[in-house]
Amino acid sequence: MSEASEKKKFQMTPEMVRRIVMTVIGVSVMGFSIGLFSHSGCGFDPFQVFCHGLWMFLSAHVVKISFGTFYAILNAILLVIIFFWNRKKIGLGTVINIFLIGYIADFSEWVMGNLFPDPNWPVRLMLLAAGIVIMCFASALYFTADLGVSTYDAVALTISERTPFPFRWARITSDLICVLIGWLLGAAVGIGTLITAFFMGPLIDFFNRTVAVPMRYGRKKQQKI
Repeated sequence: MSEASEKKKFQMTPEMVRRIVMTVIGVSVMGFSIGLFSHSGCGFDPFQVFCHGLWMFLSAHVVKISFGTFYAILNAILLVIIFFWNRKKIGLGTVINIFLIGYIADFSEWVMGNLFPDPNWPVRLMLLAAGIVIMCFASALYFTADLGVSTYDAVALTISERTPFPFRWARITSDLICVLIGWLLGAAVGIGTLITAFFMGPLIDFFNRTVAVPMRYGRKKQQKI
């Protein structure tokens, strides 16, 4: 790619501004939804099961550390691996994801803990449903902005590109491994984990068509895509 093409690719156009805004909002709202998931006590999405399990083990047996700090360190390690493995998956969204989402999740769970200190089952199901919907909305913004993917997403994407395994099987395999390891280390695996596996795809597609694509391209241009 020529130098002129590179400059054009990263030119600060109105669309690029929208993509940056979508990325920041998407990752931030994603962190908020993780806090809802956590306080619902109904399990997490697969990567969060892995993260929470490992965090709980390290906090109990190695060193006490906040989840936000641990999440940033873990993603930084994965970032180094992805940098040498498939650096084209790294972008602004990757960096924002590493340094924002864990701390926002911490804050979100703290807020929910103060609002609902001892939630009963109806409240827990409400938190779970809200967490899933908000997470899917955030994912649609984040993926459609296309400014780099999270380190975890990059793993399955790279495996699918460099092996005969299609993405869906690479992602299912990585999700199952994360759930198993996280569960063995003490993380909660519940109905929320199963629901995310079956309903996140359709919901993300819905928010993508109705919100994310129109936000990035505009409704008129959307009709041509």
